[in-house]
Amino acid sequence: MTARLDFTSEAFFRDPPKAIATLRMSGPLVATRFPIVGDVWITTTHDATAQVLKDGATFTLRKEDGDVAGLRWWMPRYVRTITNNMLAMDEPDHTRLRSIVDEAFRRRAIVAMEPRIRAIADGLADQLFAKERPADLVQRYARILPLAVISELLGLPLADRPKFIAWANAMSSLTNVVSFFRLLFAVRKMRAYLEQQLQIARVQGGEGLIAELIQVEREGGQITPDEMVSMVFLLLGAGSETTTHLISGSVYELLRNSELRDWLEQDWSRVGLAVEEFLRFVSPVQFSKPRYVRRDVEVEGVRLKKGDRVMVMLAAANMDPAMHDRPESLDLERKPNRHISFGTGIHFCLGHQLARIEAACALEALFVRWPNLRLAVEPSQIRWRRRPGIRALEKLPVLDDAITAMSTRQAA
Repeated sequence: MTARLDFTSEAFFRDPPKAIATLRMSGPLVATRFPIVGDVWITTTHDATAQVLKDGATFTLRKEDGDVAGLRWWMPRYVRTITNNMLAMDEPDHTRLRSIVDEAFRRRAIVAMEPRIRAIADGLADQLFAKERPADLVQRYARILPLAVISELLGLPLADRPKFIAWANAMSSLTNVVSFFRLLFAVRKMRAYLEQQLQIARVQGGEGLIAELIQVEREGGQITPDEMVSMVFLLLGAGSETTTHLISGSVYELLRNSELRDWLEQDWSRVGLAVEEFLRFVSPVQFSKPRYVRRDVEVEGVRLKKGDRVMVMLAAANMDPAMHDRPESLDLERKPNRHISFGTGIHFCLGHQLARIEAACALEALFVRWPNLRLAVEPSQIRWRRRPGIRALEKLPVLDDAITAMSTRQAA
């Protein structure tokens, strides 16, 4: 029996715990149809999710012909090049590429970037209402902060940042096959741009992660030119998109939960603990990439056949009552917090440390600068993008009562 659930509906994104609890009643793995992907099994429990993610020998990211699972025959070659990154690789290729970027990341000392990240967040918070009131916090803050950080980390020119924002907006608009075709043009331009930046770094050197990757390449790192492009594309895209939705989703929850906001504002040393709960509860990345089943196997009592496809539902793992007490509740003091938002196994998120720092800096900078920040509309008017697999707010219009009062006095 195939479960019917619209993974792009407003009802699903507005109240994931309710939809997930209903889905879990059908079993730890459920057969369903997923947008663009098609027929697939999805996991609904923490243990089933962990088993699939950790067992790369059974659950492969590649078809038997070596193509990436989830890619369709009609997709252009440049799309295949971009998607042929380490997130879509099994062993031994995954470790080969992961070791190269791990070395580059170690040289950049991510933790040491925290003061700079906070400075960027402070500057963006100051300018939140510079152009309009109410301000869309997604576009004016949550999107720009991680893009600014990752572009600096990569060593990309400041003048090119508007391009990154336009490309990020194009990627966020992906909701169906039609919008996918609209996205192809932006992907092609982004790929050409990254190829150019890599060539500049090879000839001129420079500062940033791109230059570090080139240096690792020269020191004997085994990576092809196409793999280098897909690596930087992954770092720029994955290093900004999901953090955007973590920040905006976290701010939304604080703006509609005054008690939680008060608790956090009383002591900002608690922000790290709060970020872990936002990672669990908001779950901006809802699903993993599809995997093929290499052999007949049993997962949590459910039999899967060779050739079946399975996607792990990270959001469901994060809402599993067997792992979390009252998972449907947002508890900023939750300890322990065994969320799986960064995945597990060999594909554990490379940028987890950076995402945590960015979210913590973003929340503190925003609410310290604007202590009277509030939603400019009723929560019922907030909408999510109809994008399968990602929980992303369309807009988050906000006001500050102090600014509103000042504007009213000036008008009088």
